[in-house]
Amino acid sequence: MAESDGQSQSVRTVIVAGSVNVAVAVAKVVAGLLAGSAAMLSEAAHSFADTTTEVLLFVALRRGGRRADPARPFGYGRESYIWALLAAVFTFVSGAGFSITHGVHVIATNKETGDYIVSYAVLVVSFVLESVSLTRTVRQVLRRAKRWGISPARVLRRTPNTAIKAVFLEDIAALIGLGLAGAGLGLAELTGDPVWDGIASVAIGVLLLVVATILARNNLALLVGRSAREPIQDEIRRELAALPNVQGIVELLTLQLGPDDILVVAKIDFADQVRAADIEDLADDARRRLTALNPAIRFVFLSPTGAGS
Repeated sequence: MAESDGQSQSVRTVIVAGSVNVAVAVAKVVAGLLAGSAAMLSEAAHSFADTTTEVLLFVALRRGGRRADPARPFGYGRESYIWALLAAVFTFVSGAGFSITHGVHVIATNKETGDYIVSYAVLVVSFVLESVSLTRTVRQVLRRAKRWGISPARVLRRTPNTAIKAVFLEDIAALIGLGLAGAGLGLAELTGDPVWDGIASVAIGVLLLVVATILARNNLALLVGRSAREPIQDEIRRELAALPNVQGIVELLTLQLGPDDILVVAKIDFADQVRAADIEDLADDARRRLTALNPAIRFVFLSPTGAGS
């Protein structure tokens, strides 16, 4: 599957995740208020933070997907990383901040927890819904891994599509958070000590901090500028080397301009007998080959040079 096909899939993945988070968040708020559970309210804050994150990721995909124009000759791809960075910061400030402070307050006040049945029911339903969202994201990751012949873990580490990574990490964090909330409620019920509920709330906040930090660092790296993934670079080298009268690739530079936009600059050692007019034809052929290989390759600049240059 071509890299540029990923935007529409990513939009659908974000919409599914956002829809799930809205429904889950409302249910958690109701359960948290009825049970007086800090962990449930923290999970509600978690889901609301995730919902806002999905909205920001949707904006990132839409705005970053705009085509190049005279004002932005290389497109708007990097704008998507700015919105994704804002999403990570929002998760850090709102979800994690609320969960930790509320959990500490419950631990300090030793507030009693109320009805558990509703909370358990909401946790089970939430787990099922979050699993559906995670399943869709995992399928998208596996498709990309198969396309490039690399492991899914490597796809998640190196993918320039931060929406995929964000949704995947949020879904994993959501499932872990549900487990923490269930453990906190269970221990509070068994021991009669509401401190466990507060501890679970703090743990959920720490989990959100970890996820937000990972996403923020990834988006900062992409904003600064990062090369295309190694499998893509290898394919580009093979295609360029296969051109007629090409003796070698002296230098290859790539830059990820956005989730689905790649810039390619290459110094190529052509055979000595090649004329200037032939080099122009070869350059056009190279552009056609590379864009057919991967539609995400939007810009190709080739420079003829000697092997020792």
